[in-house]
Amino acid sequence: MKKKVLMLALMLMTVMTMSAQKFALIDMEYILKNVPAYERANEQLNQVSKKWQAEVEALNTEASTLYKNYQNEVVFLSQEQKKQRQDDILAKEKEASELKKKYFGPEGELFKKREALMTPIQDEIYNAVKDIADQRGYSLVVDRSANAGIVFGSPKIDISNEVLQKLGYSNDQ
Repeated sequence: MKKKVLMLALMLMTVMTMSAQKFALIDMEYILKNVPAYERANEQLNQVSKKWQAEVEALNTEASTLYKNYQNEVVFLSQEQKKQRQDDILAKEKEASELKKKYFGPEGELFKKREALMTPIQDEIYNAVKDIADQRGYSLVVDRSANAGIVFGSPKIDISNEVLQKLGYSNDQ
């Protein structure tokens, strides 16, 4: 009997504690879509990415051309010439691979550029969300676009438009 009373009291305290907390939702995709600086940064990243990808593809094409030429001429080449051509092909492939890693690797130029362009925007949004949460007394603000398992979230607790207003953007962009 004591265990049941203790369990009931514990459940009651948990429910009371939860009801005292305030929650809000944001839709980060919606917010980012309405921040022009984010769109410009994305466009800049796409342009530089295409440029770098073209450079990598050009080296791969050179390596492929060297290989095709080697295949066509292999019967006419001496052992020394074969070895030299193979080394040239491998060197070109390695150069393409290293360039790809330099631009697109985990710590590559694209990563650094994305971080440099996006971090200030993300920090600004975070600060706006934090200010609104502090003003309104929200204990938790959840991003509904992050697929965090939210089945339903009332539009009444979605503060995405307030965040945009705090950032200086109108809701109808």
